[in-house]
Amino acid sequence: MFAGLINHAKTAASHLVLKYVARASVAIPFVTALGFGIAAMAVMLVERFGHATAYWIMAGGLAVIGIIAAIIVSVKEHEEEAADKVADQDDTKSVLGGATTEAMVQAPIALLGALATAPGDITTVLKVARVLGRNYPLVLLLVMIGALFYPSANDEQDDVRPDDMHPPSPRPLH
Repeated sequence: MFAGLINHAKTAASHLVLKYVARASVAIPFVTALGFGIAAMAVMLVERFGHATAYWIMAGGLAVIGIIAAIIVSVKEHEEEAADKVADQDDTKSVLGGATTEAMVQAPIALLGALATAPGDITTVLKVARVLGRNYPLVLLLVMIGALFYPSANDEQDDVRPDDMHPPSPRPLH
């Protein structure tokens, strides 16, 4: 039932891990070189200005570099989020078909029906309610995840493509 969604999540996770491993393997020599360069710069500044002043200069310079890097990363992540949001809307529609949506809508009613007909009648329902009450944060999280996949009226309108819409034909004037 959720095989397509699980496979999509596995593919996305493995792609993300491989992307960062590849970046890390390329970055290791550069980070090492940067460390030696910073050490050499610290030695030069100590010889020229003294220990305390040199370390203040190094701290200020590295802080400025960190601020610039944080701004660049923030802008890049914002652009990626915007692109991912558009891609996720398309992926969600393709992963969740009509049968999956129907099953998700009818599952809570089917579970209540099964609990009500189980041996023990209402006592079983009360025991389940007690367990759900104890695990309220988990239940709330699952409900919120279910709400993400619940179809809305906008989803049905989004399925209509501009190619499918035809302008009305003009009426002849008599």
